[in-house]
Amino acid sequence: MPAYLIGHISVRDAARWAEYRSRVPATLARWGAELLFRGRRAEVLSGEQPHSETVVLRFPDLASIDGWHRSAEYQALIPIREAAAEVTLASYDGDG
Repeated sequence: MPAYLIGHISVRDAARWAEYRSRVPATLARWGAELLFRGRRAEVLSGEQPHSETVVLRFPDLASIDGWHRSAEYQALIPIREAAAEVTLASYDGDG
């Protein structure tokens, strides 16, 4: 069953963030990931959302998300991500 990765992002360094974003797609292909949505917050209608950007990726399953996140290719990008932005990543199963 599909699984989803949602990232909430607050960029601190636009140049480093651009570098990170340009390198992530190459880490996703072997895990069957598909970008579903990337956007900037327009308005918070209820509750609190401190981050200004969100990304949603679909993977074939939770094991693929875990494999991608633990992969050497993605792990090499984490220092760039951490220098560039505050990011919260969460995975969700797609059982409805």
